[in-house]
Amino acid sequence: MTSPSTPSSTPPGTPVWNDPSRPVGERVDALLQELTLEEKAGQLGSYWLRPDPEEATGGAAPMESAFANDRSTFEAAIAHGLGHITRAFGSAPISAADGVEHLRTLQRQVVGTSRLGIPAIAHEECLTGFTTLGATCYPAAIAWGAAFDPELVRTMARRIGADMKGVGVHLGLSPVLDVVRDYRWGRVEETVGEDPYLVGALTTEYVRGLQEAGVIATLKHFAGYSTSRAGRNHAPVSIGPRELRDVVLVPFEMAVRIGRVGAVMNSYADVDGVPPAADPELLTTLLRDEWGFEGTVVSDYWAVSFLESMHHVATDPRDAGVQSLAAGMDVELPETSCFADLAAAVREGALEESLLDRAVRRVLTQKVELGLLDEGFDPGTAGGAVDLDSADNRRLARRMAEESIVLLKNDGVLPLSGDTDRTIAVIGPSAAQPRSFLGCYSFTNHVLSRFGESGTGIEITSIVDALTEEFADGGTTFRHARGVDFTDPDTSGIAEAVAAAEEADLAVVTVGDLAGLFGTGTSGEGCDVVDLSLPGRQAELVEAVLATGTPVVLVLVTGRPYSLGAFDDRCAAVVQAFMPGEEGGHAVAGVLSGRVNPSGRLPVGIPRHVGGQPGTYLTPTLGGYAEGVSNLDPRPLYPFGHGIGYSTFSYDALELSAAQIGADGTVDAAVTVTNTSERAGQEVVQLYLSDPVAQVVRPVKMLVGFAKIALEPGQSARVVFHLHADRTAFTGRAMRRIVEPGEFVLRAGPSSEDLPLEDRFVVTGPVRDVEDVERVLTTPVDVEVADRALAADAS
Repeated sequence: MTSPSTPSSTPPGTPVWNDPSRPVGERVDALLQELTLEEKAGQLGSYWLRPDPEEATGGAAPMESAFANDRSTFEAAIAHGLGHITRAFGSAPISAADGVEHLRTLQRQVVGTSRLGIPAIAHEECLTGFTTLGATCYPAAIAWGAAFDPELVRTMARRIGADMKGVGVHLGLSPVLDVVRDYRWGRVEETVGEDPYLVGALTTEYVRGLQEAGVIATLKHFAGYSTSRAGRNHAPVSIGPRELRDVVLVPFEMAVRIGRVGAVMNSYADVDGVPPAADPELLTTLLRDEWGFEGTVVSDYWAVSFLESMHHVATDPRDAGVQSLAAGMDVELPETSCFADLAAAVREGALEESLLDRAVRRVLTQKVELGLLDEGFDPGTAGGAVDLDSADNRRLARRMAEESIVLLKNDGVLPLSGDTDRTIAVIGPSAAQPRSFLGCYSFTNHVLSRFGESGTGIEITSIVDALTEEFADGGTTFRHARGVDFTDPDTSGIAEAVAAAEEADLAVVTVGDLAGLFGTGTSGEGCDVVDLSLPGRQAELVEAVLATGTPVVLVLVTGRPYSLGAFDDRCAAVVQAFMPGEEGGHAVAGVLSGRVNPSGRLPVGIPRHVGGQPGTYLTPTLGGYAEGVSNLDPRPLYPFGHGIGYSTFSYDALELSAAQIGADGTVDAAVTVTNTSERAGQEVVQLYLSDPVAQVVRPVKMLVGFAKIALEPGQSARVVFHLHADRTAFTGRAMRRIVEPGEFVLRAGPSSEDLPLEDRFVVTGPVRDVEDVERVLTTPVDVEVADRALAADAS
């Protein structure tokens, strides 16, 4: 983040910290010297004006009800200043204009109470867009992964950030960088997928986009959260340090070193017995000393309190606060509890004042850089109407949805002809329930549903209505039958669905998830599952419709992958839509009609069996299928990276620029791709690396580069990946990251299991230690189409 532009002159008598013409560090140091211990501690706290329990059911954060009693008043919380205002817009149904005035009121109270007039940082959730009433709801993060389009993610994040900044929000609690390791985990929908490079490439662009708009991005959850035992939320993490470094931490390092992110949020789950909220090796040694992070570390909601109440590594709230601050935590969210006694802890010798100053300096630096201490600071807009769901936003949301939908299978039934006289049965719970398009951190599912509201808060067209609109000028008639709900055990509606299918020429069966929190949904935070069968009685519905003999197009609207092995071979086509956002209905309809040529690719595999988890493509030989070793075959039905469209592509001539390179050299890998169909389309070219012999067990293959390219019929592109030797690095036996000499295999193709091109190169020389250097983390790509060169949406 950079300081806003400064005026040419400053009024006489202006305190140093309010003078934007002075360097940021000078302003911060001057203000820090003026603060009392209590005022310093106040800058590290927060306050959440939560809804009355009689107005809203459940909670928006884990164990929220446990912190409902003996809460401090807002007036008491700001007596010595305040670090953050928690979710002034995203806690209850409130219009944008009213939200601006609400935030202004809170800020005036904070500034008016503060002896030195220091405003608070206002933070909000923004994983699927700004989480507030009436704001655009973009596809869930798992859909970003399916789009394989970093620049599109950056554009979306920039738009989200502009909307947030326009109403006075300074920091967004996104993106999520957790790498999927177990599909049963409820928060799979919030992740970008199962490959660390894909996750890192897309979330780094999200960080850039949000911060380009003037809003600080927050990485979460640092680190290991998604690798919990059995995919259970908050469960212990038992992975080894090598997997942590070479898989889990990769996206975080990319977003810190390349994206220059401004904030990091800790993970709830302990890693080998150490909670991240109290881990100095993670929050200070690695994050700051090794990676050079300069922003603030903010706690996940009540994570500092959990050190005492859940992890049992602290004797009382003060001890929890002291441990966390000393480890490298800077701000306690969503409310001040454990950090409330930091001043007393310093006076009593339980905490060094230098550690308190360290955190306060980081918070004040952000406030100065955000312009909060400049003369004339206004937490809101200049007035007038505030449109958080503009036409431009909706067009972008639709493009994001369209590029994220994955066509898994098609026997030729798709695209549907628009001028045919026929009847199509649209069956299933997702067909008429647009809430299924939205993630658990959408305002609709995260907040509005808790207030007894059955609506969505924004305009959303259902799949059945979108199909009706899509084919309005043709002879197609649609008949809708829900069949079953998402979780209700009642199957009485299956008979109606069967009748509709029997009388139809085609059945579009829509099944999937309805996101919620802590068990109120089939997907989302705290909505973990025991296996990967479709939720509720939806599998019975699919089987019943398939039994009619009517051709079936199966449409999945989900936040996680579900097992399709029981009925995939009997479906005419299978479409996967990962929670596609408010324009999801139109995007699905467009794919079915052929108006949209699907270009999404799987960011997670689709399992064949309901059990046998966890299991992702990023695994060594014995983690996959090995005949004679186990009777279980964990190979997916559809692999990571898979997806087809209405265009076809050929891959030719993987060419390497060198047969061998030094341990700090680069090899260029060129792939020629041709559109062999009569329709323009997009292809995701994927490059995978294998390390046949290494000093530790390595994955069979790993994604090291990708590019999404658009080609006209018959057009070819030469895609050149610039692979540095650092991209072969791994954590060796001595727990140092190294580039090890030897032979490596590169393969290119349209998915992790469809790699028609292969070549090899050798890294020569001695082992190179890259532990203490800022190694190359990305694989740049150049794309040459026809006779002209252009920049691809590539990483």
